Amino acid sequence: MPVIDIKDIYKIYNSLDTEVRALDGISLSVDNGEYVAIVGSSGSGKSTLMNIIGCLDTPTKGSYYLNNEDVSTLSDKRLSQIRNNQIGFIFQGYNLIPNLDALENVELPLMYRGLDRDKRRKISLEALERVGMGHRIHHRPSQLSGGQQQRVAIARAIASCPPLILADEPTGNLDSVSGSEVIKIIHQLNNDGQTVILITHDNEIAKSAKRIIRISDGKIIADSISNQ
Repeated sequence: MPVIDIKDIYKIYNSLDTEVRALDGISLSVDNGEYVAIVGSSGSGKSTLMNIIGCLDTPTKGSYYLNNEDVSTLSDKRLSQIRNNQIGFIFQGYNLIPNLDALENVELPLMYRGLDRDKRRKISLEALERVGMGHRIHHRPSQLSGGQQQRVAIARAIASCPPLILADEPTGNLDSVSGSEVIKIIHQLNNDGQTVILITHDNEIAKSAKRIIRISDGKIIADSISNQ
């Protein structure tokens, strides 16, 4: 079964006499272990699609199966459980807690899952080592560069071994060198078997993926294998 199976999804907003179709009949499937880039300009619908894939929002109509569970109409509580257990988020803005160090930031979602201190610390240390941040575990975000903060955010995303990694413009706040390093880490996660969905407006960044889906005006206009 695919990790993601979306069929005829619509997201419609109504304002007075105006209907805006942020998503207009999108269908797509992503298999386990794929590395997919969803590419589109501002207003294309890619952020709306990301929010639905990440269970941050629900569609107006259509179905979305995540790991064979229909998440289209679930309660907020159940969607929150799915986000915590099945999706690792990497955001453009890092979203690290300023008064926690790197290790504590990675531990935080594991604490919400109920893992005891020793187990979550071991898992978090391993995740930080995996992204090359084992030597910065007691540094707070303000003591880290943008690239280092994003590495911590990646460690947080992968610590619980979620079946899906969702990366939203992960290099948007980084210089080209740091951005390239982050993309290499994400690529390695996929090589290790992780399913990755990368949301970006940057065609060069998209080329790192093995499959590129282009979206415009709420519709998929292209779905192709990358030449890279």
